[in-house]
Amino acid sequence: MKLSELEAAIEAILFTMGEAVELGRLAAATEQDEDTLRKVIRNLMDKYTSEEHGIQIIELDGAFQMCTKASMYEAINKIAHVPKKHVLTDVLLETLSIIAYKQPVTKAEIEHIRGVKSDHAVNKLVEYKLVCEAGRLDAPGRPILFATTEDFLRNFGIESLEELPVVNPEKLEDFKQEAEQEVQLELDIGV
Repeated sequence: MKLSELEAAIEAILFTMGEAVELGRLAAATEQDEDTLRKVIRNLMDKYTSEEHGIQIIELDGAFQMCTKASMYEAINKIAHVPKKHVLTDVLLETLSIIAYKQPVTKAEIEHIRGVKSDHAVNKLVEYKLVCEAGRLDAPGRPILFATTEDFLRNFGIESLEELPVVNPEKLEDFKQEAEQEVQLELDIGV
């Protein structure tokens, strides 16, 4: 298969699927080895990035997807009745970050970390497809485990969870001290 034919096949598959497709499935469909295919896809990604196109190919945890560039949202919004973007409140962001860093995690663990009930926040994140059920914990009651989704990676512009920022241990200790002081202050004033 000529390079131009292979690129066309990759574009057709990614466009048609409309979701991330694993490299192994792409290799099987195009009858190419994964290393060759990865190089061709990277070249296509570079081509779409460097030239003025309204689409791009992104990598999501070892899978590839063709999608529109974020800069095209306004143009698309003018012609399509695109639902408004979901607003992530501080509560939702806090809950999402706990899930992202601790996954898979139960609602009880999230509530223990946050110190408040988290049913609404977790349900909203599931509704927004940023979080999904990732099985059940082998414990009494078999509580649901939650984890982030491909949509989480896509929406935050990261390829995998390894790209999440690492919290500096010194900063973490500062956060703990601030939280303890805040709790003590609330106890002192009787809130």
